[in-house]
Amino acid sequence: MGAPPARIDASAHQGAAAHLSRAQKAAIIVRFLMNEGAEVPLTELPEGLQARLTKQMGSMRYVDRGTLADVVAEFARELEGMGLTFPRGVAGALSALDGRISPQTAARLRKEAGVRQYGDPWEFVQRTAPADLVPIIESESAEVAAVILSKLDVARAGDLLGLLSGPVARRITYAISQTGAVSPDAVDRIGLALAAQLQDMPETAFAEGAVDRVGAILNYSAAAIRDKVLEGLEETDHDFAALVRKAIFTFVHLPERVKPTDIPRILREVDQPILVTALAGAQGDELAQAAEFLLSNMSRRMAETLREEIAERDRVRPRDAEAAQTEVVNAVRRLEAAGEIALIRPEEEESPDG
Repeated sequence: MGAPPARIDASAHQGAAAHLSRAQKAAIIVRFLMNEGAEVPLTELPEGLQARLTKQMGSMRYVDRGTLADVVAEFARELEGMGLTFPRGVAGALSALDGRISPQTAARLRKEAGVRQYGDPWEFVQRTAPADLVPIIESESAEVAAVILSKLDVARAGDLLGLLSGPVARRITYAISQTGAVSPDAVDRIGLALAAQLQDMPETAFAEGAVDRVGAILNYSAAAIRDKVLEGLEETDHDFAALVRKAIFTFVHLPERVKPTDIPRILREVDQPILVTALAGAQGDELAQAAEFLLSNMSRRMAETLREEIAERDRVRPRDAEAAQTEVVNAVRRLEAAGEIALIRPEEEESPDG
C-alpha cells in the first residue's frame, strides 16, 4: 500500500493571511466563490463598496493555496459565529417588513429615508400599476417616456401602451428608436425622479377607482335596481354613467367579454342545475343571446342535454334566474382573477384627436 495522500495542515498556515487587509480578504472570498460557480449578489452592496471591491480585485495578482485556505477558514468562522443578520438601512427593513406594517407607516418612513435606496429605483417603478404611470407618462417628454417604457418588462409596457391615446403611444414608440445614446446615469436619474413622483402621490383610502367600485356594486345588484341607478347617474353625470356602464359585467355581457374557447372551462365551474336555471330563465333578447352564446360554444352532446332539460323545466322565477346567472358570471370572475382566462376589454371610445 502506498502512503496516504498528503493533507493540508491548517495549523501550518495559521496566520498566513494576517498581513492582508479586510478589503483584500473580501476580494479573495468573492473571487473564490465566483470560481466555484456561486451567485454573488454584489448589486446589493452600496455603490462605494462595489467600486472599492472592483479596484481591489483589479490590483491583486496571485494568492497561494495556504493563504487562500487561511482566508476561507477565517470567513467560515465568522459565518458560524453569526447568529442573526438584519437588512441594510431603512430601505432594506421596509422590504423585509413589506405587508407586515401599515402602508401609511411604510410610506412615511420611505419619505423620511429619502428616495435613494441601495436597490434599483426601477424595481419600485416595476411594481407600480400601469394606470398610475399614465398621468406621469403623459406629462413627460416623448424621450423620457420612451426610457420609462424601455425599462419596464414587455408585458407591463404593453399594458401601459394600451392605456395611452393613439398619438401619444405613437410618439413614444418612435422615441424609443432615439434612446440608444442615453447614458446609464441619465436612466438612473430618470428612475429616481419617477420613483420620487410615485412616492409623493397622495394615498387613497380605496384601492380601486370610483368607476370600478360602483360597477362592482351594480354587478351584484338586482337588474331593476341597476337600471334605476344608471338612469339616475345619466341625469346627474352622463360621462361618469358611461364609464360605469363599461365597468359593469353581467350575464348579458358574456358574448362581448368572454372568448368562445373559454366557455367549456367556465361551465366546468358551474353546477348543472344552476346552469339549467340560468339558461331557462334567460328571457328577453339580450339574455337569450347570452344563453345561446353559451350553448353554441360547448360540446354538442352537452348542449343537447341542456336544451332537453330547459324544455322540460317549469317557468323559472326571475329572482331565481338572476341568481343563477350571477353564479355563472362569478365563475368567470374567479377564473379571471386566477389568471386562467382573460376577458376581452370593452371597446374604448375613440379620442377626439385620433
